[in-house]
Amino acid sequence: QVQLVDSGGGLVQPGGSLRLSCAASGSRFTFAVMGWYRQAPGKQRDLVATITGGGTTNYADSVKGRFTISRDNAKNMVYLQMNSLKPEDTAVYLCNVRFPSSREYWGQGTQVTVSS
Repeated sequence: QVQLVDSGGGLVQPGGSLRLSCAASGSRFTFAVMGWYRQAPGKQRDLVATITGGGTTNYADSVKGRFTISRDNAKNMVYLQMNSLKPEDTAVYLCNVRFPSSREYWGQGTQVTVSS
């Protein structure tokens, strides 16, 4: 059974930084695309960033230059370093894993609040 556990969210002032972590278990993730999505209240779930097993990354335009996604294949971990945070980054951030078979799984989410 695939399980994803998100962590690292919290309250931060505008301009601050946070690092999110996602621990994956229950399968081999080498060939899976891992990523982060976010969902603000009353809004749809949006892509933040993804990373392939080979390290190819993709970012939403709104976070390019501020967020960095990385993964540790040996530890089955994916990270999201978020710098220069803005109030509009406030959302629940969810870890996602998508296998080549198109099966996908979600973490429980971690709240990020950017406010002074």
